[in-house]
Amino acid sequence: MKNRSWAFLAGGLLVALLLAGVVSNYASSHPDGLDSSLLKGCTVDADDNIVGGSCPAQQARDHELADSPLADYGVRGVRNSFVSTGLSGVLGVLVTFAIGAGGFWLLRRRGTTPTDGTIPTDGTNPTDGDPATSDDVRRRADAAS
Repeated sequence: MKNRSWAFLAGGLLVALLLAGVVSNYASSHPDGLDSSLLKGCTVDADDNIVGGSCPAQQARDHELADSPLADYGVRGVRNSFVSTGLSGVLGVLVTFAIGAGGFWLLRRRGTTPTDGTIPTDGTNPTDGDPATSDDVRRRADAAS
C-alpha cells in the first residue's frame, strides 16, 4: 500500500475516533424518528416515562443483551457518563475497523505467479512478440493487464 493510502486510512480512522469519542457525547438524548413515533398517542413526563394514553412503546421490553458491557451507549462499570459514552464509541470504531480490515485482508488480491504461465501478474504481456499465441490466450492476457 502506498504512503498516501496509509495516510488517508490513518486520517479517516483518526476522524472516526474523534467523532465517536468526543462528538458523540453531544448528540441529542431525545432523538426523533423511531423513538418519538412509537410514543405517539401516549403522554410522557419529563423523564420520558409513559404516564397515560396508548402507544406502541408500551409493549417495549428489554433486549436480551441489555446487560452487556456496551449496552445503552456506554461502558458498564465506568461511572463518568462522558468517558463511558466516548469509550464505547471508540471501542465500536476499533472493532468495526478491525472487522473491516480483516475482511479486506482475507479478500485481497494476491500477486502470485500463475502455475500455467499464461497470464503473469507482473504487468507483462506474454503474447508480445509471439505470433503463434492463440487469440484466446491473447485476449485473457490483455484483460489481465
